[in-house]
Amino acid sequence: MASSFEQMRANVGKLLRGIDRYNPENLATLERYVETQARENAYDLEANLAVLKLYQFNPAYFQTQVTSQILLKALTNLPHTDFTLCKCMIDQTHQEERPIRQILYLGNLLETCHFQSFWTSLEENRELIDGITGFEDSVRKCEYRPLTQHVGQHVKVWMNKYGWTENEDGQIFIFNQEESVKPKNIVEKIDFESVSSIMATSQ
Repeated sequence: MASSFEQMRANVGKLLRGIDRYNPENLATLERYVETQARENAYDLEANLAVLKLYQFNPAYFQTQVTSQILLKALTNLPHTDFTLCKCMIDQTHQEERPIRQILYLGNLLETCHFQSFWTSLEENRELIDGITGFEDSVRKCEYRPLTQHVGQHVKVWMNKYGWTENEDGQIFIFNQEESVKPKNIVEKIDFESVSSIMATSQ
């Protein structure tokens, strides 16, 4: 038997598939869903973006607390771009409000790999994550290891493509691309009639 959260996810999924996703009367349902995600340590980006879109269309309905929860949940899914997507859908005026401003600062620290500063700042503002079950564990899992792997995979692609090498200390040597340029013979075929017309023109 499906859990109450899975049932709620299914209901919200049906709601988002139709024109009702833009109906402000559904905000209460979607906002409860955000709170349930925070409490149950679950995540649904599509639904959360729908909430932010409704706030854009209906500024009077904007809820700071719900928006904060959405941003914090997006942080737990780094290094994916969820946090940036959510941030771009929040009006600049609201971005300057507390606690949204503080959460955006934390997000910037994580995205720029200032991990020690992130944990120090979070410790000083622990009230920000009240009600966000498993936030710290999720950030450790989804930010530290995957972010390093994410960057490492891109580096390996370039290493393979351009023949860069790595020594025992982990230093990567980047070759000058001009040194690896290979000459290429270009052969162009032309027919006799073309040559004849060119010669006739030049006379």
